[in-house]
Amino acid sequence: MLEESYAAALAAADPLRIVPAHLPAPPQGRTLVVGAGKAAAAMALAVERHWPAAAPLEGLVITRYRHGLPTGRIAVIEAGHPVPDAAGEQAAADILRRAGTLTAQDLLLVLVSGGGSSLLSLPAEGIAMADLKEVTRRLLRSGAPIQDMNTVRKHLSAIQGGRLAAASRAPVHALVISDVTGDDPTHIASGPCAPDPTTFADALAVLDRYGVEAPAAVAAHLAGGARGAIAETPKPGDRVFANTENRVIATAGRSLQAAADYFRGRGITPAVLGDSVTGEAREVAKVYAALARQVRQHGSPWAAPVALISGGECTVTVRGQGRGGRCAEFLLSLAVELDGMPGIHALACDTDGIDGSEDNAGAMLDPDILQRAQRRQLDPASLLQQNDAYRFFEATGDLVVTGPTRTNVNDYRVILVA
Repeated sequence: MLEESYAAALAAADPLRIVPAHLPAPPQGRTLVVGAGKAAAAMALAVERHWPAAAPLEGLVITRYRHGLPTGRIAVIEAGHPVPDAAGEQAAADILRRAGTLTAQDLLLVLVSGGGSSLLSLPAEGIAMADLKEVTRRLLRSGAPIQDMNTVRKHLSAIQGGRLAAASRAPVHALVISDVTGDDPTHIASGPCAPDPTTFADALAVLDRYGVEAPAAVAAHLAGGARGAIAETPKPGDRVFANTENRVIATAGRSLQAAADYFRGRGITPAVLGDSVTGEAREVAKVYAALARQVRQHGSPWAAPVALISGGECTVTVRGQGRGGRCAEFLLSLAVELDGMPGIHALACDTDGIDGSEDNAGAMLDPDILQRAQRRQLDPASLLQQNDAYRFFEATGDLVVTGPTRTNVNDYRVILVA
C-alpha cells in the first residue's frame, strides 16, 4: 500500500501526462526547445509527441546520466549530477549560443526541472569548471538548503539566474516542474528564465553562514560582484523579462494530494502535513515519531487508521563516512525513535528515484525492522551517527529501488498508523 501511494504521487508529476496541456501555440518562425533537469528528457518527449508535425521544432535538453529517452527532433544530452561536469558545460554553452540566434518571430520553449542547477552548468568568465565542481561539493556537504546553494550557483553562472531568458530576442515560455519548497521558479534549476532577487553579497553570506571555504577564483569573483565590478543577475522588474512566462506545471503539493486521494479511497484518513518540510532529516524524524506515537497511543489529533503524508526537502549535514541520502536518514532516525512500536509502517522516497547519490529511491520500515537489524548485528544508532542509513536498509532488505523516474517534485514521506 505504501509503495502504491508513492506511485500515485509520481503519476501526478509524470511529464508525459502533464506537459501537453501547457504547450503554447507554434510561432510564425521556428521553435527552439532547450532545458535541463532530471525530467528534461521526458518533458522533451512529451513536446515531440504533441507538437504539430508541420511546425518547425528543434532543440537540446540536458539530463542526468541514465535519465535519457529516445527522441527525434530534440537532442538529449546526459551530464553530471549532483556535481557538474564537462558534458553539462558544453551543452549549456550550446544552449546559450542557440538561444542568441532567435528572432522576435521565433519561440524559446524552456523545460525546467529539479537537478538543472548542476546539469545546466556554464561557469561565468574567470571561473573554471574544476572550481565550480569543488564549491558544489563543499556546499553539498555543508547541509545548506537548496535555495541557499542556488544563490551561490546563480552568481557563478553565465546562464542561470535569468541569463538564459536575457539572451533571447524571442518570447520565452518556460514549463517548470518544481522540486523546491515554495515552488518559486527562481530557485528551480537556479532560475535560468526567472528574475533573481539575490545578490553577490547574499552568495558570500551563504558561504560564510555554512563555513564553506571557496576556491580562490570563486571567492574573488563573488567579491568582485559585491563591489560592483561584475554585473548582477537580472532582477525582478527588469525589461528582459517583458516577454517571458514561467509556468509551474507540477509541484510537491499536487503529488501529496494525489497520495491523499489514494488513501482516502481505501478508507484511511490522510493527513497532509505540508509540502515544504525542511531541516535536518534526523531531527524532523523525531518530531514525526512523536506525532505517530500520539496517534497510536491516544487517537489524537486523528483517529487511526491515518496516513501522515509530507513532502519537502530535508538536509543532511555529513559528519560520518557512510552512505545514504536524506530519505534513508529520515527513516533510520524514525526507526530509532519508534523503537519497534507496533502498528506503524513508513516509507520515504525521493520522487526522482534517487536518494542522494545512491541507487535507491529511499526505503521502508515496519515494526519488526529493529529485530531484523539485531539479527544482523547492526547498531541503528551508530549507523545513524555515521550517516550510514543505506547500509542499514540494504541489510534489512528494505531499500526501495525504482530506477530513474524522470520527474522530480522533491521527497515523499508517509507514516501509516494502523
